[in-house]
Amino acid sequence: MIYCGIDWAERTHDVALVDDTGTLLAKRHVTDDATGYQVLLELLAEYRDTEENPIPVAIETSRGLLVSVLRTGTRKVFAINPMAAARYRDRHSVSRKKSDPGDALVLANILRNDMHAHRPLPGDSDLSRAIAVLARARQDALWNRQQIANQLRSLLREYYPAALEAFATWANGLCRPEARELLKAAPTPSRAARLTRTQLQAALKRAGRKRGIDAEADRLRDVFHAAWAHQPPLVEDALGKQMLALLIQLEAACTAADQLAEAVEEAFPQHPDAQILLSFPGLGIQLAARILAEIGDDRARFADARGLKAYAGSSPITRASGKKSSITRRWVKNDRLNHVGYLWAFSALRHSPGAGTHYRRRREVGDWHAAAQRNLFNRMIGQLYHCLQHRKLFDENTAFPAAPVFDVSAA
Repeated sequence: MIYCGIDWAERTHDVALVDDTGTLLAKRHVTDDATGYQVLLELLAEYRDTEENPIPVAIETSRGLLVSVLRTGTRKVFAINPMAAARYRDRHSVSRKKSDPGDALVLANILRNDMHAHRPLPGDSDLSRAIAVLARARQDALWNRQQIANQLRSLLREYYPAALEAFATWANGLCRPEARELLKAAPTPSRAARLTRTQLQAALKRAGRKRGIDAEADRLRDVFHAAWAHQPPLVEDALGKQMLALLIQLEAACTAADQLAEAVEEAFPQHPDAQILLSFPGLGIQLAARILAEIGDDRARFADARGLKAYAGSSPITRASGKKSSITRRWVKNDRLNHVGYLWAFSALRHSPGAGTHYRRRREVGDWHAAAQRNLFNRMIGQLYHCLQHRKLFDENTAFPAAPVFDVSAA
């Protein structure tokens, strides 16, 4: 058996091959381009790398063109956590010396010694991986949009509280097209106070509003014409220019989030698992796509439901030492899957009577809101694992069976 370790970098990569005894068979320094990838594949082929018996590869990343090239065929690629690699390095030297060729050798020896303790990259389909790219990108776009909206809100509090008051009744507030259009028309409170009813109506129409334009224009006019404290004129104008710069970033973030949402809605229904995921209460296309992005469609990825629950961070972890024992939540987990799990559990409360009953039961025994939601997520993701493995749709009566009723009078 031969093992390969690759210490990757931005422009070049160091490669090391070892055998069962730990003997270094070969080492190379390859470039990060098509030529370098070809040299790497030829090196592996030189040491009997075939489709039937591929050489396993250890590398400290799970993404990129190099990983994509290595994953062709049946070859197993192991993404080793850099912290784990650093601990293995100390097994070979206590002087804390470090080099790129040495790290490649350490990665190869990780597979030689403990390949059974590490998990290869899952064999997800290309469609699943494409959905993962889109779903994660939209999630990042939403986080970026919210971050910019928070910055804009903080800036408006310094000189333009009338805008915050005017947009307070709207869902998503500053991210609404109407809010962005009004801020472009009146970047300062002084200019907002001079807006006429007709100008306000025109701004709402440009934002795409169809109903209640007259009433909303009157409400906005009353808010902008009320008495508000003002910054000095020069300072107010400068703050207005700063606000417009932030507004451009918010516009771009909102557009990116909307376009990525459309791409997810187009790609996700094409996946064979889409129907099963959408059968669960509380899951729409966007949330279901984010779950599929993190768990993939490789059915052999998790040995059982417990593995998936641990990966999602929904199952508790026990820490015992001597006479001390504690049960706590997991801190090492897939943060994206854990985040979407809370949204799923919260939404399921309104769409599943059984989920609502389970949540209330957990609260009655003393769980806080977050702990009860995590427990509900833990149960439902176990049900999802079962449905995906057996190709079944969610069934409310099977997932949350009613408690048995005993006839006391018969006794």
